[in-house]
Parts: sequence; structure tokens; C-alpha cells
Amino acid sequence: MAINKDSNVFTFGFAIGMVVVVGTVLAVAAMGLKDRQKANVQQEKMKNILSTIGAMEADGDRSKAKGLFDKHVVEQKVFNANGEIMEDAPEAFKIDVRKEYKSLPESERHYPLYVCKKDGEKYFVIPMVGTGLWGPIWGYIALKGDMETIYGTSFDHKGETPGLGAEISQSSFQEQFEGKTIFNEEGKFVSVGVLKTGAEGDKHAVDGITGGTITSKGVDEMIYRTIGTYVPYFKTKKA
Repeated sequence: MAINKDSNVFTFGFAIGMVVVVGTVLAVAAMGLKDRQKANVQQEKMKNILSTIGAMEADGDRSKAKGLFDKHVVEQKVFNANGEIMEDAPEAFKIDVRKEYKSLPESERHYPLYVCKKDGEKYFVIPMVGTGLWGPIWGYIALKGDMETIYGTSFDHKGETPGLGAEISQSSFQEQFEGKTIFNEEGKFVSVGVLKTGAEGDKHAVDGITGGTITSKGVDEMIYRTIGTYVPYFKTKKA
């Protein structure tokens, strides 16, 4: 029996067949790329951690991240919200702090810490996540071996405004944190504030982003809240 290609039945049947074929091809492609996408995410995370200690450039070759990560990250720890080490926690690197920040109450979140070594010096890298003007912001801060002086930072965002809040991902903002300290002369935790203006000469503050007030406040809150969780551990180690 001849097929009437001008009929509605043929048209709908052909369309359904194409949807099935294209859908199958896309599903197979997605499955095939899943491992590669996962590897890219892991390499990007390693690169961001390494960039805070100067072991890898922020725009460096991502494929080298795994080897450098294994070389420089000598220990991984996980803390609870009270600043206590969790012996039965997942591996620090496998913890998605952005996902936990979005879906878990603070008391149930895990707080990873990466202990690194480079050129004979020890560093403590802290991952963090917070909220900007238009969405999540996140980053890493590396403290020197004294557990109070910032060595380097790496911040990023999902949808902050270019030229305003998005400036947190620029070196001009991040480099301000280098050499700042999180404890005052009396040993009290004061974090590093992100001020609207007037941070020059202040050991515990940096200048915020002009026109990016809400994002600047988000970074300020993110740093204070996150580093504060590790303070009991740092004070114990320093003692």
C-alpha cells in the first residue's frame, strides 16, 4: 500500500520519529560526555585551590591541575559547624560546598580544609560560598602557616553585573587581601572586612567594589561566616 506523504498521519508520524531519533542521539551524547564534564569540573576546582597558593595561574592549563594538586595538597580535613574535625566525613574534595549551602541548614554542612605545601611553606586553603546581588558567589582563601595572614584568594560568581559585582573575580580586587590578617592584636577573630571606602592601611579590611555594594557585602559576610567556623581549630593549633 502506497504511503501518502501529504497526509497528516505521515507528517505527525515523521515528526514523532525524528523527535525519538534526535532525543536518543542527544541522550547518548550526554552520557558519553558526562565523565569528561565531571573531570573538567574537578580540574577547575583543583586549579582554583592551587591558584590561592601561587602553585598555578588562574588562567593556567587545566589539564595540569591533577598532578599539581597531588603534589601540593598534603592533607585534607573536614569540620562540622562547631569547628570540630569530623573523622567519619566524606573526603574533603568530594564535598560540594555550594550545593550544601543551598540545600542544607548551617548546622548540617561540611567544612573542608586543604593543607598545602609549596617551597617548604605550609598553607591552609578554605573554600567558601555566599550570596551576591543576583546569585551565588564563592571562592577560596589561603592562609599562611601562621593561620592568620592571608596569602592569596580566588573568588567567582554566577551572575553578577559586569563592571560592578562581577569585579570580585578580577585580580585587582583579590590582590587587596594579600597580607591582611584575620586576628587583631589581642588575638580576637575579626576577619577581613570589605568596606565601602577607607580600607587603605587597615590590616583587617579591603576596599569594596564601587557600585557593587550588595556583592561586596556578600563577600564580607561569606568570609566572616566561613572562616569563623575554623577559628577554634586555628587557635588550638597556634596554642
